[in-house]
This record gives sequence, C-alpha cells and structure tokens, in this order.
Amino acid sequence: MELSRRDFLKASGAGIGGVFLLGALSDGAALASPIKRIPLKKKRGETPTICPYDGSGCGFIVEAQDGKVVNIEGDPDHPVNRGAACAKGASMRQLSADNPWRLNKVLYRAPGAADWQEKDWNWTLDTIARRLKDTRDASFIERDSQGNIVNRTEAIANLGGSALDNEECYLLAKLTRALGVVYLEHHARI
Repeated sequence: MELSRRDFLKASGAGIGGVFLLGALSDGAALASPIKRIPLKKKRGETPTICPYDGSGCGFIVEAQDGKVVNIEGDPDHPVNRGAACAKGASMRQLSADNPWRLNKVLYRAPGAADWQEKDWNWTLDTIARRLKDTRDASFIERDSQGNIVNRTEAIANLGGSALDNEECYLLAKLTRALGVVYLEHHARI
C-alpha cells in the first residue's frame, strides 16, 4: 500500500486529534495513566512502612512470620518509589536484628596478628572508649596560632555509613562535635 505525504499527514493529525479529544473527555485521566494499576493484595503478616535511611520517604513492605522479619521489598503501590529500592533500602533485610546471617559477636584482630579473636561487648566498649579518650587528650588543640579558642581535635575523623538512619546520624554528629571532631562527614554527601 502506498501512502502519499498528504495522506500520512491527514492520518497523523486525526490520530493526534483523537488522543487530545479522549484526554479532554476523560479529564486527562487516560493520558496521565494509560495502564490501570491494580493494587496488589497484601498477604497476612505484611506491613507497609517507610525507609528509615534518608528523607526520600520510599515505601516498603515488611513481611513477618512468628514475630521475625522474613522479607522486605519495595512497595509497588507507593507513590515515591513505586516498588524500586536504592542500595540502602534493598539491604534493609540484611541489617535487621533478626537476620540469621548477621554477626552478633565482636571479632577483634590485634595489630600485626593474622587471626581474629572473639571478644565480649564489655571489653570492646571499654577499649573503644579508652582509645578515643587517649587520642583526643593527646591531640586536643585549645587555641589556634592567633590565640583564638578552638577546642578541637584533628586526630579523629568520623565517616557515617549507609546503615545509619537519620536519628543515628544526628546522635553521631552531636557526639563527635562534642568531642571536638572537625572531620565529620557522611557518605551521602561524598
């Protein structure tokens, strides 16, 4: 079948006009969403929630059985992420407290050692606190070269990670600023 240029323009104009007419008659609903979304039925034990890791407000569905989280996935009916998940949101299941593969004991490798040792939490927290205080005391700067009071340490830095939610980042920033840390950063800004 041969189609002249004039016939092609007539058919194209009629098609475009039909689309606009359909949009005007249906208040634009047909143009805005050509595919009708059928809401997914949520199974028993599934709860919609919001991702805690940044301010985007992505929606997720958490499935629990016997009081334990067994699955977390993006909510396809949520208007922000429509079922998609960033790296942090996709890893929420791995970070949950009842994940059977999550480490629940402290592993410590001494300087120069090749093997890891299991340590208890009391030893670990005491060691971290002692080393932090010793480092801060040894490197604390009260005044700069012009005599201004600065009260800071440049020997400690803090880099927040993606496993931290907004509240944990806030508390960590408050703690490190109270210690006088000036090298405070978060991976989301890098």
